[in-house]
Amino acid sequence: MSTSQVSQVPDNAREIHRTVEFPPSINMSTSQVSQVSDNAREIRRTAEFPPSIWGDRFINYDSEQAEIHNASQLQEIEELKEQVRKELLAAVNNSLPKPQLDLIDAIERLGVGYHFETEIQQVLQHLYNTYNVIDAHDQYDLHTSALCFRLLRQHGHHISCDIFNKFKDNKGNFKESLASDVSGMLSLYEAAHVGMHGEDILDEAIEFTTTHLQSYSSVVTNDHDHLRNPQEEQVIHALRRPLHKRVPRIEARRYISIYQDHELSHNQALLKLAKIDFNLLQSLHKKEISQLCRWAKDLDFTGKLPFARDRMVESYFWILVTVPDLQYSLARIIIAKAIHILTIIDDTYDAYGTLEELTLFAEAFERWDASCMDQLPEYMQIIYKSFLDFGEEIEEEISNKGWSSYRVDYVKEIMKKVVRASLDEARWINDKRIPTMEEYLQAGLVIAGLGTITTLLLVTLDCTVTKETFDWVLSRPAIITSSELHFRLLDDIKSHKFEQKRGHDISSVEIYMKQSGVSEQEAYEELQKLVNNAWKDVNKECLRLADDRDLPKPMLMFILNYPRIIYLMYEKDDYFTRVGREM
Repeated sequence: MSTSQVSQVPDNAREIHRTVEFPPSINMSTSQVSQVSDNAREIRRTAEFPPSIWGDRFINYDSEQAEIHNASQLQEIEELKEQVRKELLAAVNNSLPKPQLDLIDAIERLGVGYHFETEIQQVLQHLYNTYNVIDAHDQYDLHTSALCFRLLRQHGHHISCDIFNKFKDNKGNFKESLASDVSGMLSLYEAAHVGMHGEDILDEAIEFTTTHLQSYSSVVTNDHDHLRNPQEEQVIHALRRPLHKRVPRIEARRYISIYQDHELSHNQALLKLAKIDFNLLQSLHKKEISQLCRWAKDLDFTGKLPFARDRMVESYFWILVTVPDLQYSLARIIIAKAIHILTIIDDTYDAYGTLEELTLFAEAFERWDASCMDQLPEYMQIIYKSFLDFGEEIEEEISNKGWSSYRVDYVKEIMKKVVRASLDEARWINDKRIPTMEEYLQAGLVIAGLGTITTLLLVTLDCTVTKETFDWVLSRPAIITSSELHFRLLDDIKSHKFEQKRGHDISSVEIYMKQSGVSEQEAYEELQKLVNNAWKDVNKECLRLADDRDLPKPMLMFILNYPRIIYLMYEKDDYFTRVGREM
């Protein structure tokens, strides 16, 4: 299968509707089920996952004391927001675009953009109109042109990459004289990563800027007597991962330190707002993780299901950095619980259960009824009950808010899809059959879980979310499958050697090696190319869907943040499974 064929699989897979054929129900007593488990014990696969490293450190949190402290800061936040808002709106009448763009860029990098969404859109719309009417961009320097392009693209404006043609020489290459403008080169490097397929000039820009910025950072790094300035720090950090692919919440914490070192240019009110807002949100996050850790401790999966990963903290971290803002507390709580339970289900299918047990488990999920409990082995009863209880918790939340009960039906349906796909993989392993790449991605992308957690996000949003939006997510649109491709392929690449040690040979790496006749290293490289191409698909869909008023903006940002957290969690290893100092 060629690279282009593989990259099309996610779209093709959306049109394939499968009917899962379960064997007839197996009516067994609990003792009989236990006997099945005993007989199967010798052939169970075990993963020997590392234990949690956190202990009880997040459980105890003095929320009352924190709330007293936070209350005293709320008024100050409102005053600082008003100062920044005035400066932002004043920028609309500024004939020079650079101060406007720099202020918006700083606001968003510092993590407080959610306070000024209306004002930022107003300023950018004004800039976009100006750009279109008088071609003012011809007067922009490299930094201003690149920053304008990136911000307008990221906010859904259809701006052409042709604005960078003026920076080329008569041979069609970027002018070498640009290399001395480090600020401009860095901005062009960042802007080029919001590109889409067919925008060759942006691919050329990445190659051009990377070469020169690496040369610049090499000089800075090797000069041991040299004290780095904020710009030099940003160059080194950008080369590690461009801004568009970074997790905004973590970038905000890092950028606060960078921004305050810009002594002559930083905005005092904005910097103070960013620090207070970060601490205020962190206080809420501490309260949430404390609540979740107590919930997980009560479930005691670690004691009852020792074969599975205990990743409550990592599950919360995953969703925390994806939707960190104040108004999404309920979403974080519900989705973190779901990821924690889904991890247990994944390990059950992937690393412990026998095919007979896993088939029973899938059938129980299809029925979604407590009456199925007695047909399951004891350890599966624990998992199944926890998920039924979780479903009831969601129903109660929806009922209390007066929202339509059909939302729960979508949660059940998306979960059934995950379990069906997991059973497919279990059958391949049991039969010692390596599937085609198309078959593998059809199941693997569903297991990646973006469709599931996006559905759960929609469940927690206000009543303006429509049934059509749920249907759209369930239809597995291109933006979701392209984002899920990051998880599936990067997880496979980083976990490949670990998985092979335990005899788990169903992965995109093994499939690609077999179908293409390439080495392991070549498979890694080719799959990484697919991941890079998937980013362009995500960029295209984000731009295309930005004007769709029926799709909630928080949902689109959530989907965009998904591949960003994947890059972070799988940068050098599988940090979710093999938790260490990095986490």
